[in-house]
Amino acid sequence: MHKYLKSIGYGNIVSKTQLNAFLKEAQTAFTSHELIALDPEMDFCEYRRECCPGIGVSLCGDQDMSENFERKYYFPYFIGGGITSYADVTVEKHMDREAYVGICEDVKVGISLIFYVQNAVEYMIEAKNRNGKIDSKSVTLSGLCNGGTILLPILKNAEQRKLKKEESRNRRTLLSAAKNGDPAAIESLTLEDIDIYSQVSRRLITEDIFSIVDTYFMPYGIECDRYSVMGEILEIRTVQNKDTGEELYIMKLDVNELQFDILVPVREIVGEPEVGRRFKGNIWLQGQINF
Repeated sequence: MHKYLKSIGYGNIVSKTQLNAFLKEAQTAFTSHELIALDPEMDFCEYRRECCPGIGVSLCGDQDMSENFERKYYFPYFIGGGITSYADVTVEKHMDREAYVGICEDVKVGISLIFYVQNAVEYMIEAKNRNGKIDSKSVTLSGLCNGGTILLPILKNAEQRKLKKEESRNRRTLLSAAKNGDPAAIESLTLEDIDIYSQVSRRLITEDIFSIVDTYFMPYGIECDRYSVMGEILEIRTVQNKDTGEELYIMKLDVNELQFDILVPVREIVGEPEVGRRFKGNIWLQGQINF
């Protein structure tokens, strides 16, 4: 059973029997349907069943000439809004199935962001039409989350906010230069990291870690597309799963200057979310590549 069914409002599915009945119904009463020919006798097929606009379950598998569908895997999805990054995206295929992960090299974060590609069929069509040469314009990231905690914001005046933006801009410039092999930029970043580590170590004696760290984006667990994040809430709204009636929060977060939406059940949040406060939780990172 997929761990993140809970995050889209299907936490009531607790057994294999319930899951199989739900997936069979989703295949029959699907919202959208896409396919692409893999060979002369078999197509790769995707059925999507929405429980809210942009939220639902995707069933993927093979369909033969007689339109018999054999499900290979399924996953819950949440399509975010806006553009998260214009950085270059590299796509890699899973070894055992027709599923893909994207790797986004955005200098704002400082690490390679690995996400599960939501629009796999669209990517496969683009790759087929362009002989494997993909020209992605941007990526829209989103996160599925089973629960989290609301934290108060760090108090900063206008001068501190301005200084933080300037430091962030300078660091992005150094990171870009370091990626191109500039030895001076690499040395400067190394010295800066040593200085930050020293400052944090001194402050931790008398301060709480969450009063020092404003936002973060860190790998979580052993799977490459799961992350622990903390970010400022920019927008928040509530939607309802039409099948179960469960309420879900859609929050737009600012994490290390990256903006993306996350989906989390209302009853699994500790604290009262409001714009300006911070959200901390573990997410499964998904993304839609915009061609």
